[in-house]
Amino acid sequence: MADTSSADLRRTMRDPEAFEAFYRRHAERVSRFVARRVADPHTVDDLTTEVFLAVIDAGHTYRPDRGSEAAWLFGIARNVVASELRRAARELHKSGRAAGRRPLDADDIACLEERIDAERAARPLLAAIAELPKSLRAVAELVDVDGLSVADAAAALRIRVGTARVRLHRARHRLVAQSGNCQETLLEGSS
Repeated sequence: MADTSSADLRRTMRDPEAFEAFYRRHAERVSRFVARRVADPHTVDDLTTEVFLAVIDAGHTYRPDRGSEAAWLFGIARNVVASELRRAARELHKSGRAAGRRPLDADDIACLEERIDAERAARPLLAAIAELPKSLRAVAELVDVDGLSVADAAAALRIRVGTARVRLHRARHRLVAQSGNCQETLLEGSS
């Protein structure tokens, strides 16, 4: 996946055809990111859409010197998902959450359910990571669960690469101490 310059990305956000190509290049990866964190197919679809709407609004903020296009996009996706999780926690007791959602057809739901099932194996690792302090958790999620490089995770979190490496090392050390072996936890979840 080729990264673009800041000016190219700004042009992409204004050109419908270029944006469609950008969307097609990243949509599946963003949807997988969301599906690892959310179990409802409608919410996965909505949040994936919200990520790309946020990208349109934030296209001018991309700085290639701070990280790859993917790192920038994952930073936005993290914020969108975190915002939704906070909102859902506040709204848990209210009814009518389905109001206003566009209906998904059976194929959309089946596809999103397959994606959620495919990402289910990562949930035990996410649960273990959830026990970590926030700063360690963020780096571990992006590197060990979402597959970003340490440099891209650092860019997404707006921290130095060295800081990200130290936090990742500490997170992994705590996870090993916490569960004996995080990889065993992941393997048990996929059986």
